[in-house]
Amino acid sequence: MDYSTSLLRLIFLALGGALVVLVVHSAFRLPGDIDTTTTSLFDDGSCTRFSPWACRQGRGDPRSKPPTPRRPSHESDVPRHPLDPLTVREVNRARELLRAHPPFSSAPSSLLVHSLELDEPDKPVVKSWRKGAEPLPPRRAVAVVRFRGESHVLAVDLGEGGAVTPLPVPASGYPMMNMDEQTSLSFAPFKDAAFNASLRRRGVRVSDVACLPISLGWYGPAEENRRLIKSQCFSTEGTANFYMRPIEGLTVLVDMDTAEVLHVSDRGAGIPIPAASNTDYRHGHSMPSSQGLGFQKVRAPSMEPPAGAPGFELVDGHTVRWGGWEFHLKPDARAGMVVSRARVQDPATGEHRDVIYKGMASELFVPYMDPTEAWYFKTYMDAGEYGFGLQAMPLVPLNDCPRHARYLDAVFVAADGRPYVRENMICVFERYAGDIAWRHSESPITGMDIRESRPKVTLVARMAASVANYDYIVDWEFQMDGLVRIKVGLSGILMVKGTEYSHMNQVHRNEDMYGTLLSENVIGVIHDHFVTFRLDMDVDGANNSFVKVEMARQNTAAGESPRKSYLKTTRHVARTEKDAQVRLKLYEPSEFHIVNPTKKTRVGNPVGYKVVPAGTAASLLDPEDPPQKRGAFTNNQIWVTPYNKTEEWAGGLFVYQSKGEDTLATWSERDRPIENKDLVVWYTLGFHHVPCQEDFPIMPTVSSSFNLKPVNFFESNPILRQRPTQENDLPVCAAATTTAA
Repeated sequence: MDYSTSLLRLIFLALGGALVVLVVHSAFRLPGDIDTTTTSLFDDGSCTRFSPWACRQGRGDPRSKPPTPRRPSHESDVPRHPLDPLTVREVNRARELLRAHPPFSSAPSSLLVHSLELDEPDKPVVKSWRKGAEPLPPRRAVAVVRFRGESHVLAVDLGEGGAVTPLPVPASGYPMMNMDEQTSLSFAPFKDAAFNASLRRRGVRVSDVACLPISLGWYGPAEENRRLIKSQCFSTEGTANFYMRPIEGLTVLVDMDTAEVLHVSDRGAGIPIPAASNTDYRHGHSMPSSQGLGFQKVRAPSMEPPAGAPGFELVDGHTVRWGGWEFHLKPDARAGMVVSRARVQDPATGEHRDVIYKGMASELFVPYMDPTEAWYFKTYMDAGEYGFGLQAMPLVPLNDCPRHARYLDAVFVAADGRPYVRENMICVFERYAGDIAWRHSESPITGMDIRESRPKVTLVARMAASVANYDYIVDWEFQMDGLVRIKVGLSGILMVKGTEYSHMNQVHRNEDMYGTLLSENVIGVIHDHFVTFRLDMDVDGANNSFVKVEMARQNTAAGESPRKSYLKTTRHVARTEKDAQVRLKLYEPSEFHIVNPTKKTRVGNPVGYKVVPAGTAASLLDPEDPPQKRGAFTNNQIWVTPYNKTEEWAGGLFVYQSKGEDTLATWSERDRPIENKDLVVWYTLGFHHVPCQEDFPIMPTVSSSFNLKPVNFFESNPILRQRPTQENDLPVCAAATTTAA
């Protein structure tokens, strides 16, 4: 009996202990075996772990949170290519070395990491490396850190020596924000009595308020010697789309290093907060069928790979092979996605020939066109201030990428130097959109029954960054004919301002609203997007020249021809950087070639590629306007510079609160020689966005692109020998059948 009682007590104690563990685990949502840093960054109370921004605790429905997946640790990963990103082990090694390095060793907990990336080996070393024939070059990292109010840039030797070497620090500006401070600074306004009093005067509950940290640019000496940020706040009551419910005119100035509120400006107390109705965009939460036609149904057509397997290879985690192309692909915290060592196979010789050594988004400039007190500073540099890659959330299978896509994870670094994993940041997939690669049908007049056509199948590498309200989709699309298309899509949610107007008949004549009335009390503010790409071109070798092929009308002489005019081309080889600066003009057209002057086709043309612009936009701001000084890299659509490893970021290494002293525009003032040199081409893709009602409450994707196209690179059409697709090439799909037991 005593034995049974003791056993029963033991069982009850065990069950009670298990219950306590379950309750604690549920209440605090403790993580699994790994990735505690990620949880601390993204999971705070009731806030979604996938948002880059923080919100007030105690609101929202916790049941609506996505389940927490068990993330791969990548702890056993090792680099297999000289350009592979830092692994988990290497990040941990760099952290140990930095924390042991003076002066950081005196207070390691005060060391804040803002970026930690691979210090890529020199180009000749990478290009000469052969897998299996020699070991990887020595691995180094470059760290950007803050310690006791000072910025530091350091090279970290990840080998046995473990040397940490200081590097030059820019004269102005501050490092890119890390995710920890983007999150923690969102809470700073709530510690201030004046801010909370403003909320009470407006009748807003503190628990319904979310605040976003907003970079403030640079507008003079008064903003120097202190890292500053401004917060704009929204009401989350009644909708997940809180961006459509701004608390207009309430702006909070915060010291980023101390989280101290320095000033509260409240100039919109009389402006109502827009209603929550019809703002939710989530499936199952948007407009009910009684108010509209219900959900729009469309069945996505599927072109499955033959035999169910992708037609491309992802080798060693980062090398992609497809359709004659081979390139290295990796995530980057600042650039987002980096394509390197892109080479294409020549069908005539079988040789893989260089095209692009390295391509990436270097900077994004997003100025809003409202000069009023609560808006003038909204002129963002999304890559250099927020981190284009840091804001890239996991892609959604079947919706962001098709079923047969392959995914790449990213290893990023938290403020304390620890690694964390961002799953499914990049996807790679084949795309067939019903387009035609080439075709010809012969006229019946000739008596020849010829109908030849080939389908266009391409390979896409994709990422999507959600920089607060805006979503950017970046595609690198490779074609079998050697063309590379770089496309940017814009979606997400507008940054709007509140207004007292609910109808256009209330607006005074000649009043400038700085935007469009989208809904009751909501103005979508006019703004621009500029995405500047850095393209280190190695067209059939490192030394290239930039050729501007100008097109102009040539008049015929009297009696020479029944024609009065024709189009004539003239080639101009750019000698220096200023010769190659291009502002696109519709009525003064040109082609823009990057050629290898030492390589010729069999008929004597220099081999090359050309930059082919599509729809784009140019900045209309005054060149002396402080935002445009910082964004001076958008003054031209094309720049060409000699290769310099340190010139990677068009806005400078330190963009935050920079003055525009270290930009692509300032580098190019040196007017360096560029003929027959290792060249970098910079192309800016631009959008003017005048919002319209179709952008409310969430924007349909709008895209633009540019191409890198072979021009006399091949001896003839490189896909001439592509065979046509037959019915038996396609997979046979059948509905699943149920077998009776």
